[in-house]
Amino acid sequence: MTNTEPNNTQQAESSAKRSLPIVENFTRRAVVKGGFATLGAAAFVAAVSPLRQAAKSTTAVEFMQQHYTELSPEQKADVIARLEAETKEKYGADVTIADDRPIPGTKFVYAINLSVCNGNGKCVEACHKENNHDRSTNQSYIRVIEMPKGTMDMEKGSTTYSGIVPKDDKFYLPVQCQQCDEPPCVDVCPVKATWKEEDGIVVVDYNWCIGCRYCEAACPYHARRFNWKQPEVPAEEINPDQSYLSNRVRPVGVVEKCTYCLHRTRRGKLPACLEACPTGARVFGNILDKNSNIRWILENKRVYILKEELGTKPAFFYYFD
Repeated sequence: MTNTEPNNTQQAESSAKRSLPIVENFTRRAVVKGGFATLGAAAFVAAVSPLRQAAKSTTAVEFMQQHYTELSPEQKADVIARLEAETKEKYGADVTIADDRPIPGTKFVYAINLSVCNGNGKCVEACHKENNHDRSTNQSYIRVIEMPKGTMDMEKGSTTYSGIVPKDDKFYLPVQCQQCDEPPCVDVCPVKATWKEEDGIVVVDYNWCIGCRYCEAACPYHARRFNWKQPEVPAEEINPDQSYLSNRVRPVGVVEKCTYCLHRTRRGKLPACLEACPTGARVFGNILDKNSNIRWILENKRVYILKEELGTKPAFFYYFD
């Protein structure tokens, strides 16, 4: 893996100014019809089969909902009120779903000190609880890979390690969404259900996603998850502090992903995985802030990028002391 110094402020500022996608004024039904013409009959039927599976739990109002970027403030309020009511009905929990927007002048970046991470998995557990993942599958946006020392090749590691950690001949590589500046997942989405926002976070409109899983296949970091079934979360375990583009309970038949806990970070808090890390391996912050810890690390440490040769330009970095 090539060593790099990703401290180009000018590049960061440019990516931070990237605008939201331009979406035509059409309904989800029109997108499905357009996708049929674009992809061809056989390919499109295969692509939207998860959407058909989820049809029984999708109301007409939800299906006809416009893309997030097309919704007026009043329409967003109506959508959020509906989702809060549905959560109460399905899960018996009172929740508050916000519409958290990017903080001006912010480009969020993550870094992990691989000399300190010991593979304890507390970050995985915290992500599972914070983001209202299905309890029966023990889902999380984070995978911790036990790696043989001397390589950064993810394919040589294992996510099913057991026993006492850390092991002397191993190091531990947490992998989640890299929030790429050139995200291939965004490029392949046929309905523009996923996009990159001004603070660098790649998001998904879960009410617009058709479940084709093209984005999941395109991600070289295996960072996206498909909801094969309706999530099961006991009412007392539901995290009630939610956001439309983040940790609200996702419906069956959509692809979901890490959002750097935007329901926390856009409110001035830290990601749940960072707060749960007992070794202090995780560092998060605004790269545009010259006095931030993350900026200092990227300027003074030997920083590594996973699969740098692919040109995805992640906002997620690794370093050793």
